[in-house]
Amino acid sequence: MRIFSVHGVNTVLDIGANAGHFGRYLRDAGYCGRIVSFEPLSTAWEGLSRKSRRDPLWEVAPRMALGSREDEIEINISGNSVSSSILDMHPTHSTAAPESSFIGKERVAVRRLDAVAPDYLRPDSVPFVKIDTQGYEDQVLDGAEGILDRIAGIQMELSLVPLYQGQRLFDEMSRRVNGLGFVIWAMSPVFVDPRTGRLLQVDATFFRRDTR
Repeated sequence: MRIFSVHGVNTVLDIGANAGHFGRYLRDAGYCGRIVSFEPLSTAWEGLSRKSRRDPLWEVAPRMALGSREDEIEINISGNSVSSSILDMHPTHSTAAPESSFIGKERVAVRRLDAVAPDYLRPDSVPFVKIDTQGYEDQVLDGAEGILDRIAGIQMELSLVPLYQGQRLFDEMSRRVNGLGFVIWAMSPVFVDPRTGRLLQVDATFFRRDTR
């Protein structure tokens, strides 16, 4: 909340919302602004819709995935739901967290963020984009090019080692976001291999270098 206050954030685009864990976290932390959540999995989307129903400032977009182009694809459903991904899982991930292994697939429409976000952004919106798409973050950024100049900050769940086949890792994604005019503001651990204690994944938060 301190970070949001410093940057004037009043709208959160919650991409990969699952059943609403991040939105609930924001509310519990004291965030009172608007939340717009995007989720591709049908079961998680239904839970998300129920969780947000009594919150007038929490909107849930129609069920969709976000990527670089308008399309329809299959998403892999994980046993723990939160590790579901459009990409195939790397053995490092399933070994460290067997409960995350894929158990099915589901077809879903893919949209570009810059095509759908204008429906939710207002003239006074100061948007913060949270991307939790399990290795698909670079594709989401590709599809956000048309609104990047409006975005104040970005939080992404980034992997330090391969957890999904073909994903871009922390160093490459950090360089890309830095090249877009953002600097790293905060980091927190997300996923640690319980067998070795090795940090596998972090939440990295970036803000525009010219805002503060």
